[in-house]
Amino acid sequence: MRSDWIVRTDGVKTATAYPERLRRVRFRDVETKKTLIFITNDFVLPAHVIAAPYKARWQVELFFKWAKQNLHIKAFFGTSENAVRTQVWIAMSIYVLTAILRKRRSLDHLTLWHISQVLSLTSCEKKR
Repeated sequence: MRSDWIVRTDGVKTATAYPERLRRVRFRDVETKKTLIFITNDFVLPAHVIAAPYKARWQVELFFKWAKQNLHIKAFFGTSENAVRTQVWIAMSIYVLTAILRKRRSLDHLTLWHISQVLSLTSCEKKR
């Protein structure tokens, strides 16, 4: 952590819209050597805990990038947490089963994408 300040907005519109005090945490990521600044209204948690979700958020972004590329999920069928979880679990299960098939049948010369195309796996696409 570099600094931990209590601040107030001073812009004409922002000070009126949000007159409460805020906490400005400046944090240096030792791995990436980047300085990150976070604004929060949490005055209880330690500064390093405020900064920690940044890395977790990036891991979530990487997961969704991987999922889009590998799980063939074009859109979610439902908006509830259960619907999204179910669809992701089904897609991941198919991905793992395809990987097992590739390994057991020594199909190393084929990518998982090619195998799924051969099998015509369209579990996450709506049928008309």
